Amino acid sequence: MSDSGGDASFDHDELPFGSFTSLEMRGVPRVGVAVGAQVLDLTAAAAVLVPRHSELFERGSLDPLLASGAAVWAEVRAALQSADLSAHRTFPISDVQMLLPFTVADYVDFYASEHHATRAGQILRPGSQALAPNWRAMPVGYHGRAGTVVVSGTPIRRPTGQLPPVADAPPEVGPTRRLDFEAEVGYVVGAASTPGHPVSVDAFADHVFGVCLLNDWSARDIQGWESRPLGPFLGKSFATSISPWIVPLAALQSSRRPVPSAASALPYLRESSPWGLDLMLEVRVDGQLIGRLPYTAMHWSPAQMLAHLTSNGTPLRTGDLYGSGTVSGPGDDECGCLLEASRNGERPLDLPDGTSLAWLEDGMEVVISGTAAGPDGTRLTLGEVRGRILPAGG
Repeated sequence: MSDSGGDASFDHDELPFGSFTSLEMRGVPRVGVAVGAQVLDLTAAAAVLVPRHSELFERGSLDPLLASGAAVWAEVRAALQSADLSAHRTFPISDVQMLLPFTVADYVDFYASEHHATRAGQILRPGSQALAPNWRAMPVGYHGRAGTVVVSGTPIRRPTGQLPPVADAPPEVGPTRRLDFEAEVGYVVGAASTPGHPVSVDAFADHVFGVCLLNDWSARDIQGWESRPLGPFLGKSFATSISPWIVPLAALQSSRRPVPSAASALPYLRESSPWGLDLMLEVRVDGQLIGRLPYTAMHWSPAQMLAHLTSNGTPLRTGDLYGSGTVSGPGDDECGCLLEASRNGERPLDLPDGTSLAWLEDGMEVVISGTAAGPDGTRLTLGEVRGRILPAGG
């Protein structure tokens, strides 16, 4: 269970879905829809608002809705948009406890920002080619650990692992000294696919229900030592945080943009209609702004990532989650992780309060928030994902 639902206020046409509870509900989960700064109890109201599909909301999890498919998603959304939601019971978002909104089946993380991949390559492989030859040919990714995906507000325990040896000494085992965040966008799969049948790039919206914000916590020293030649492994798998509200793809139509890979992609990665997104992320550590990150700079779209993920015939399952990879732009203040921003700790950031930051310390809280381009020049909120660092052990 997370902390409170926060102070987010969602546009009335956005209608993100989540799972929540309260003391009044004695911890029993309910499906909620955010309307402005209120949460509609859809589990209670479904029999009136969406009578044909009320059973999808009885369990208090998004799992049944996700599995129902795109036609039902559209029907439910249309019913909610046309109804007077104020006539049904709501709760202030700040008063409820948010839960992990769906059961995470598999978790995959991509590496879709050319600016992040280039900086990381320059930092970690000086004197070598920053981008590997395959990077512009396909969306590169790795498989993570679904069981350690947690909802926003869940404290993050500093991981322990093998640390790189110094000189001729053997490697040590201890708490990471280089704990980092990675600001990302997550994509939530609803409709499953058939084993052995790739999902085409243009079938993206038939399978992906919506988006969330994602923090791919990283222990850079553990990651660097273990990733020779495989990885990432334990340097990533200890925790991944996601925001509690899943914003439907249908709410992001005004955000769609082409991506840089559109002209050069192989045939199976060519989109007939672009699914790049005009999003903006912000990262704060203990309330201090670390960076503003333009998602429009991402090289690969989420539709291309999904097509590549399934191109060998691997099936999608309801609740699959995949991340965009660190979102970074070309500017020095557009770095989506401390590995980039502090140049692997060698150039600590000067913060507004006069302190400096190279890596995350115990007690620090990281908050990633985001917005999306809406109709008529408006901006839609994507909410936030937050996590506070606890000491190792205990």
